[in-house]
Amino acid sequence: MPAADLAGSTSPLVDVVNATGFGIPEWIFGLVALIAVANGSLLTMIMASRLTYGMAEQGLLPSVLGRVLPNRHTPWVAIIATTVAAMILSSTGDLASLAETVVVLLLFVFLSTNIAVLVLRKDRVDHQHFQIPVIFPYLAIASCVLLMTQQSADIWLRAGILVAIGLVLYAIRHSTTRHSAPDRTADSDRAVRH
Repeated sequence: MPAADLAGSTSPLVDVVNATGFGIPEWIFGLVALIAVANGSLLTMIMASRLTYGMAEQGLLPSVLGRVLPNRHTPWVAIIATTVAAMILSSTGDLASLAETVVVLLLFVFLSTNIAVLVLRKDRVDHQHFQIPVIFPYLAIASCVLLMTQQSADIWLRAGILVAIGLVLYAIRHSTTRHSAPDRTADSDRAVRH
């Protein structure tokens, strides 16, 4: 098929399959798309709640997000928080803008992971471990930056708001941890004086 026809199509995969001459009903593609979207949404929600829980356990988010059910150890507060966030995001735009926002945020994660790979390569350890050739993290960083530049301003605004909320939660956690932690330097100074 000509690229111009595919670019203007609302269902390019269906058009390509129809152009091959195979008689696959369109409802099968609809079913596959529905399952793929549901599966992606479920995986994203599970990942988001577990990531939120893990960040709370590491002290990066408020500790309330790390609460779990007594017997099942399910991070129920993180699940509720991420579900509410997903509901709010779903009500502020269409599925395409929500998906593009998730893509930008995932690109941030991939970008930071590859930067971390480059930083960690400088650490020397005494044991054998896997080490990837340095070209791959650089290629990954370049591809993340390239893909990020393809997003529209409203998607960047949505992603920026979410990142800002995350930074506010981190600041709250950092502030409460600093104020609630005992002042060990003052205690040691008093002990030395006595």
